[in-house]
Order: sequence, then C-alpha cells, then structure tokens
Amino acid sequence: MITRRGFGAMAAGLALTAGSFKPSMAQDTYTFKLHHMLSEKAPAHQKMLLPWAKQVEENSGGRVKIEVYPSMSLGGKPPELIQQVRDGVVDIIWTVNGYTPGLFPRTEVFELPTVYLNDPRATTLAMYDMFDMLKPEYKGVEVMWLHVHAGQGIQMVDKEVRKPSDFNGLKMRIPSRTGAWVIEALGAAPLATPVPELPQALSKKVVDGALIPWEIIPALKLQDQIQYFIEGANRERLGTTTFQVSMNQDRWSGLPEDIQKAFRDASGRDWWASVGDYWRENDDFGIQIAEKAGRNHVMLTEDETKEMLAVLDPVVDKWIAEVKGAGLDGQALVDQARDLIAKNATE
Repeated sequence: MITRRGFGAMAAGLALTAGSFKPSMAQDTYTFKLHHMLSEKAPAHQKMLLPWAKQVEENSGGRVKIEVYPSMSLGGKPPELIQQVRDGVVDIIWTVNGYTPGLFPRTEVFELPTVYLNDPRATTLAMYDMFDMLKPEYKGVEVMWLHVHAGQGIQMVDKEVRKPSDFNGLKMRIPSRTGAWVIEALGAAPLATPVPELPQALSKKVVDGALIPWEIIPALKLQDQIQYFIEGANRERLGTTTFQVSMNQDRWSGLPEDIQKAFRDASGRDWWASVGDYWRENDDFGIQIAEKAGRNHVMLTEDETKEMLAVLDPVVDKWIAEVKGAGLDGQALVDQARDLIAKNATE
C-alpha cells in the first residue's frame, strides 16, 4: 500500500525523471518553405537547390526539413519573391536580383559587361569575398549565398548577329536593368521578361531573341525555337545576372545556434565555388543540346568581340553615375570587383 508520503515522493521522482529526459527525447524540429520561379525539371532545382537543402537537413541531424516549391507554386510572380521572403510569406527564396531593379545596387556591379566576362566560379567567389561590402542592401533577409550564371549569351530566333549594327530594330528579352542598358547600347529595344515566360514571348514574336545563358536551353526547350546561340571569343559574354538564396531575417534570428550552423556549414565558401562550377557545367550541357538539335553555335572572332564590348563601355559609366546618386562609389566597386574576379580566376 502506498502512503500519502510515498505517493508524493514517487510523483516527485517521476517529475524529475521526465524533466531530465526532455531535452534528448523531444528536440525541436524546423520546417522551411523554399520558393522559386523555375520548374522542378530545371537543372538549378535539381542540381543546386535540392542538394543544398539535403545538405542542410543532414547537417542538422534530421531536425531541419526544407520543402522546395518550384514554379511559383505558392503564388505570386517572380518579381514578388524578395518581398515574399521579407514579409515572411515564405521562409527562403531563390530569385534574380534584377527582378527588382535598383534594390541591390552594390551587387549589381558583378552583372556589368567588361566586369563579368566568362568565369562564373571566380565571380561568385569574388561576391563571397566582397560580401561585407554588399551586405547593407540585404535588409530583412539573411543571405545563404549569392551567385551569377555563366553569362548573357545572345540567343536569336532566326537572325545571326555579329556586330552592333546587326541589332538595329530588334526586340530583345533582358533579365535586368543592366541587361536593358546592354541592349540599348547595341541599338535594340529591351523587353523585361521573366525566364518562365520566354518561350511564349518567342513563339508570339514578342521578342526576336534574348540575353540568357545556355543553361536554360533544355529546361525551356529553346533548341526548338532558337536558331543561333552566340557568344564572344574565349566564351566571353555580355555581362551576367546575379541571384540570391535568402531566408527571412526574423526566422533566421529565431533559430538556435546549432540550426544556424547547419545552414552556414552548407553555405560556406566551398559551396559558393561549387555553385559557380555548376553553372559552367550546365551551360556547356545546354549548348550541347542545341548543337545536337542542329542549331548554330556561333563564337565571334576576337575583333568582333572587341567591337561589341567597346560599344558597351558606356554601360559601366552609366552604372557608376547611377549609383553615385545613391551615395555609392561606383568606380571603387567596379575596381574591386574586377580585382577580386582576377584573383579568384587564378585559384
């Protein structure tokens, strides 16, 4: 028979036992929604975002679950992604910085023609090395990583362009305001078109071509619509596009240190480098698809490339003047970006 005193002692013992086991038996788990604009078949979804999410989950010992939602399946349009994550509508986004012109002016330096030429790995690493200078413009989010793609190639429906005058009267899809300045300098009319909408714009003759990397060719089946895929000598491109993977700042700040570490360890400098390598490899794969389909892969001569890039020098000057109005030393940003890209190219 258990006395009142015995019952009380047993109850106290059980409470102490339960309390001592609580941390090991019931650790908190965390689920995150990652939203982006491309389809689940896109290489960026399959070969970049999913592997990163898996690595974070493994780093956390299974306490983190990242649900990836492609194709804007949680609603909205691609330019709304940055506001969605800032507002906490979603936890994490992958987006094109240029979808919101002027919002990330420091990072924009890496998009400029003659600053970016042909090396996504070196450029992405330069962004890592320069991040302390870029960070002030990422208010409301915690950046997991930034990157560029392999660069703006010229994709034309049915016209081969080899010199600036060939662009006169054409309408070209552009990814960002820096892309718009490139097209205007070449004498064509720029039209802002999110990547998922490009096939329809091409089929309806809304645009004659596009500034876009080769990587997206298989995902959008552009080999069925584009006849000419054009780049400069030594694979030089007309600038590039900057991207970010970022988490809502409040969500990040509310995470315990070990969970933050799981994200940081999956998003370190080596990861940024591998993302640059990924974009180069998949760009090469994209052009292989186009060549197998019988399309024309055109590489300009060195003289043609110099002529094209010379016409684009004023784009850099325009950008420097533009960001000066926001209180930024554009020339210093250009110089540092070029220096860091060159240093990382020799690694």
